[in-house]
Order: sequence, then C-alpha cells, then structure tokens
Amino acid sequence: MAVAVPDSSERLVAHLFRHEAGRLQAVLVRWLGLHRLDEAEDLVQDTLLQALTVWKVRGVPEQPAAWLYAVAQRKTLDLLRREQRHRRLASQAMPLPEAAAEGESPALFLADEITDSQLRMLFACCHPALLPEAQLALCLKILGGLSTAELAGAFLVPVDTMTKRLYRAKERLRAVAGRLEVPDGSSLTTRLAAVLKSLYLLFNEGYHSAHPEQLIRRELCEEALRLALLLTQHPRTNRPEVHALLALLCFQTSRFAARTDADGAIVLLADQDRRRWHQPLIAQGLRHLAAAAEGNAASEFHLEAAIALEHCRAPTYAATDWPAIGRYYDQLLRLKPSPVVALHRAVALGQAEGPAPALAAVQALAGLDHYHLYHAVLGELYAQTNQPEPAARHFDYALALTASRAEQDLLRRKRAALVGKGSPDDSRRPQ
Repeated sequence: MAVAVPDSSERLVAHLFRHEAGRLQAVLVRWLGLHRLDEAEDLVQDTLLQALTVWKVRGVPEQPAAWLYAVAQRKTLDLLRREQRHRRLASQAMPLPEAAAEGESPALFLADEITDSQLRMLFACCHPALLPEAQLALCLKILGGLSTAELAGAFLVPVDTMTKRLYRAKERLRAVAGRLEVPDGSSLTTRLAAVLKSLYLLFNEGYHSAHPEQLIRRELCEEALRLALLLTQHPRTNRPEVHALLALLCFQTSRFAARTDADGAIVLLADQDRRRWHQPLIAQGLRHLAAAAEGNAASEFHLEAAIALEHCRAPTYAATDWPAIGRYYDQLLRLKPSPVVALHRAVALGQAEGPAPALAAVQALAGLDHYHLYHAVLGELYAQTNQPEPAARHFDYALALTASRAEQDLLRRKRAALVGKGSPDDSRRPQ
C-alpha cells in the first residue's frame, strides 16, 4: 500500500538519492563492469526520475528504498537481455537473477552484496593509474553523491576544472578497468590512504557544507561514518589508521546538536552548550581511538582525532588545552604540510598566545586567497588587534566566497560589530 504524500515526493527522492544512490551504483557497476560506469550512473538517475514521476501520481510506497532497488534491477536486466539478444553476449554476461517485484528487496541488493560492492568500488576509484585528486573526486562523486559544483567547492577549483577532471578520470578508469576487488599487500596500503582521504573529505563537506541552505548535511556525514565503519569490519582494512579516522568522525559528529540554534544560526565552539554534545558518540570515538593505538606510527587521522578529543574532554571552552592542540598541529603540519593545516594551527596559536602572533602566522600563508575561512580568520584576528578597516575588508571577502546563508549571517554580524570602531559601514561596501 502506498502512502499518498505526493507533495513530499521530490524531497524524498532527493533524500534517497543521498542515502541510496552510491550503494545502488556500486552494485550496478560490479554487475555491469567498471568500463560501464557512466551507464550505471544513467540507470540510477533514470530510476530516481521514474520514482519522482510515479510517486507524484501513485504516492510514495511503504518501502521506497526497496522500490528503487527493484526498478534499478529490472532496468539493468532489461539492458543486458537486449544486449544478449542483439549481440549474442549471453556467454559473457553474468547469470541474470529473476527481477524482483516493486517494493520487494531484490536479491541483487542484499545487505552483504551492497556492503561488498561499495568497498570494492571505493578501492576501484582509488586505482593507482589515476592522479590522487582524480581518485578523491571519483569517490566523492560516485559513492558520496556530491554534485560537480560541490566537488569544485571542496577542492577549491572552478566547476569547469572539476568537470574536466571527472571526465578524464572516468576515461582513464575505463582504460584500466579490471575486476572490482579489495586489493592485498602493498596495493592495499596505497589505495587505502586514498580511500580514507575520500571519506574524510566526504565528511567535511557534510560538516562544513557549502550548500546555501544547509550548514550541516547530516546524510553526507552519516555516509562517511558508515563507510568508515565498513572498513573496520573487513579483515584487510581493519587497520589502526581506519580506526583513527572513525574516532575523529565520531568526535566531530557528537557536536552536531550544539552547532546551531533553534533558528539555524551558527553557534561558535566557544558558545556551545557542551551538555548537548552526544556522549555515546564520544565514548564510541574513544573505543576506536584505543583500537588505533595498536599501530606503531601516527597517521594524520591519529593527530586530528587527538585534537578533536581535546575539545571533547574540555569542560568549558576556557579550559581547553590550547598549547596541547598547538603541539598536535605542529606534528600534523610536519606530516602533512598544507596551508589549511597551517591556518588551523594559527587559530590554536591565537587561543594559546594571543591574536598578534596568530595574525602574523596567517599573514605569512599563501594559496588561500579563494578560501572563505582564510578571510574569516583574518577578519577576526584584525578585529581582535583593533584594526577594524582590514577586518571589515576580509569579512567582505569571506562573504563573497561562501554561499552558505548561515555563514553569511555570522560574517555580517561580525562585520556589523565593527561599525563605530573605524570600519566602513554597510553603505560603503562593494556590491
């Protein structure tokens, strides 16, 4: 029996796209072959479009995800049967299971099959023949469901650049297409690093979303958590660095409820009600961090998890051990030299030693002119050092570089607080 809520069908399809599209495409690619990546993507899109059309008329089925899986399986079977008839490829095709009725859970999409296919797809996208940035982009596109525009924002590149990068990556992946499998030995180590980086970026896109209306995109964070947990459950990928990443994600996710107020406005870390932090998630993060300690080397995720833990264990913002956080950032910067890491280190430095040395550290950075948080940090540090004019200028730059309404509102509030302290007022702002 269908639930007649046609007005909500479009929102539900969008929700299911985020939750199910990556899983759906991973299984179809495993069935069709890696060289038919675009066809699998088209089948998923066609299935979602059919759902949007049918559900508006008939209502949303009681098991919408199962409906999507059944329709996708039937479309795939139809495609392969046409090819078998027209090209006589029956001997090359996998055995075709019976198509499931709409609303049933098709055999192709059993939980174990979905899990295995997604893990295999993660490692396929991280093929060493692809450049590292292409590996990450494919993982986030296929399994995370990020749009090309979202990917461009995550990588700080123009949309056109990302479009070309994805096209070249898919072409290259088709050229080297082989079996979808979780590698072993040295291949595993190389690819696992790229997989973990992809999950890290997927989570960050959800945690600091570039979406205009959603400061936090929980579905992206939840998907990153789910995929990281899957890695800990596979014998080849149950490794210390995986547990370290999962610990980091748990610590960060625990703060979701306190990051916004009732109106959706940003609540800064200093002002968050720590009683709203989710203690069971913090406890789970501690368990994974303990599992991560079994190795002999500290990865970047060990260090970032240690930083997040310092925040979680501090009873108040004022009681945070900022010198310890600064030391972790020093180690992280040596392990992973990056202007973004250096920016975060400067923020910690400002808390530990004051805004003047932090401002000098940020001013020395290069390569972040198009990163809105860089300008937001500069604006804050200039304000704290009683330099309202450059503070206002950098808040304006940050405003122009973010599409997030919540971040824009926060930046406007910070800029408005400068009026009367020597900064230009809003009427003189460049439009």
